[in-house]
Amino acid sequence: MSLLPDARQFAPATQRNQEPILTVLLEVLPPTGTILEISSGTGEHAVFFAPRLQPRQWLPSDPNAEARASIAAWQSDRPAKNLHPPIALDVREPIWLVEQFPELPGLDLQRDPVQAIVNINMIHIAPWSACLGLIAGARRILPASGILYLYGPFKREGQHTAPSNEAFDTSLKQRNPEWGVRNLEDVVAIAQAQGFSLAKICEMPANNLSVVFRKQ
Repeated sequence: MSLLPDARQFAPATQRNQEPILTVLLEVLPPTGTILEISSGTGEHAVFFAPRLQPRQWLPSDPNAEARASIAAWQSDRPAKNLHPPIALDVREPIWLVEQFPELPGLDLQRDPVQAIVNINMIHIAPWSACLGLIAGARRILPASGILYLYGPFKREGQHTAPSNEAFDTSLKQRNPEWGVRNLEDVVAIAQAQGFSLAKICEMPANNLSVVFRKQ
């Protein structure tokens, strides 16, 4: 990830995965309402997805101030009428900002409630508590049939799906022992315990998965 002079950050993986992710999102997202993006990172996904997913509203978020500055800079560079300013949101908090303030700048969540949550490349670069918080928050916020979309590398039945994922997992744990590629079955079990059904698993480029849950 590199920092451009105007606060925009750039993640090379975004350019590689945005089209395949968009294909899945177009298949699974509800046709209207607000899509809450958790851990938006650089903001490149937000500016790419928002105009292509109208009339849905796209609300980016990130707990990191530098990331939010990058999202805002990308938004300024590539504005879309349905793309909203990033909000500060840490999934481990017991109450999220969107629960406390249904009216945000330019977005009325009572009129356009959150119908789906999109989370790309977070749960392996975060403590396990972040995955638990994400799913718990999704249970609180999403309506019946609401969609929780996860993207990233996963182990399946405790095994890595590719040598590159195993090497990546090792490097993550060296950076932070609480990080690491998650076992898909563990994530599914937590989601099911929180009232979600597993709707779809899609094989994605670079040995990643799209995992789609639907709230019961």
